[in-house]
Amino acid sequence: MPFVPDAVPLPEEIAALRAVNARLREVVDAKDFEITALRTSHQAQLDVLRGQVAALAAEVAELRARAGQNSSNSSRPPSSDGLGRPAPKSLRGKSGRKPGRPKGQPGATLEMTADPDEVVRHEPACCSGCGAGLAGAPVAGLERRQVIDLPVIRAVVTEHQMMSRRCGCGTVTAAPAPAGVTAPVRYGPRLTGIGACLWHGQFLSRDRTCQAIGELFGVAVSPGTVTAMVTRTAGSLGPALDAIRSAVTAAGVAHFDETGFRVSGKLAWVHSASAGKHALITVHARRGKEAMDAAGVLPSFRGIAVHDAWAPYDTYASVAGHALCGAHALRELQAVTDAAPAGQWCWATQAGIDPAAMARARREFRSAVLIGFRDTAPRAGPLMKKHQALARRLRDRRDDYLRFTTDPAVPFDNNPAEREIRMGKLRIKVSG
Repeated sequence: MPFVPDAVPLPEEIAALRAVNARLREVVDAKDFEITALRTSHQAQLDVLRGQVAALAAEVAELRARAGQNSSNSSRPPSSDGLGRPAPKSLRGKSGRKPGRPKGQPGATLEMTADPDEVVRHEPACCSGCGAGLAGAPVAGLERRQVIDLPVIRAVVTEHQMMSRRCGCGTVTAAPAPAGVTAPVRYGPRLTGIGACLWHGQFLSRDRTCQAIGELFGVAVSPGTVTAMVTRTAGSLGPALDAIRSAVTAAGVAHFDETGFRVSGKLAWVHSASAGKHALITVHARRGKEAMDAAGVLPSFRGIAVHDAWAPYDTYASVAGHALCGAHALRELQAVTDAAPAGQWCWATQAGIDPAAMARARREFRSAVLIGFRDTAPRAGPLMKKHQALARRLRDRRDDYLRFTTDPAVPFDNNPAEREIRMGKLRIKVSG
């Protein structure tokens, strides 16, 4: 049966119900708006929190990578590894050679000389059998033993007397002093050279240099005197420095590097330019092109420049080509590998260069770099940006990194330049 209401509402009741319904709709709409606003606010807060979490995660990764830096995956020196330094680990594969001196290579040992400076003969006092004297007895044998030693060294004082003579005409003429004899008392060139060698060549402190000169030669010198010796020696090196600069500039392959250095308490930079037996070390307040111009090698250099990809080296148009240090690249790749999650494949592990299979290694190097550039591109954070910069540099300058594979004159790394500046850093550690 159809539903029949008990009573039909009056128009006034219908209007009232409609008014109540309209108010309820307004309340519901207000609540919906409030809920939507809360959802929007919560979403915005959630986005902010997610951004903060991502930033903190990137910062944690950067700090972990920085805390994990050592001499094997960065340019930090081995001395900075401290007591917790890792076990020595070479970045190169095994050569297959046995340890020790290679067969056929000459060794070095104590050998007798055929022309000794002094011969001392030792005669037996009497016969060991009957006790009779052996004066005038025939020689039955000879055993030779030699002792290499230094003679007793003592300082020799040479007095120079410049005489004056009066001529018959009444003029008095004095003899000139020998070259280098410019003061009433001074130290000669040998003692001066020994002072400079002990202080800056053997890395003794200045006080211990004074002590060594006193104990070895019986000459008491002061720290100020040692400083004057070095200053005088440095002032005479102009011709030698010019010859070294010319030799390095004319070389077909030269190594370049720079490192921070303290001069009178202020930061300066030591620059090295070396080729073969010639090494030019200069100190400048700047690290970049201004200092390189002042050294006087790169502006006229026409060969292959081996360096660590520091940008100012690329500004010299006269350079025939660049060879980037493979050891630096291996350390940076090791840092990428160390930062990768445990057990996860890392593109940096494929970029090692195997001299025994060069063609395959070059292909693997290129593919690894492209993979690394692709994988690091969309990821944010300082650490990933650093890894992407490495991949981009390896991609864009592949020929410079692999130049040693096509040019036999170019070495794999820039170690000769680093060896040149290492002595200066050691000198700073000794002097404090």
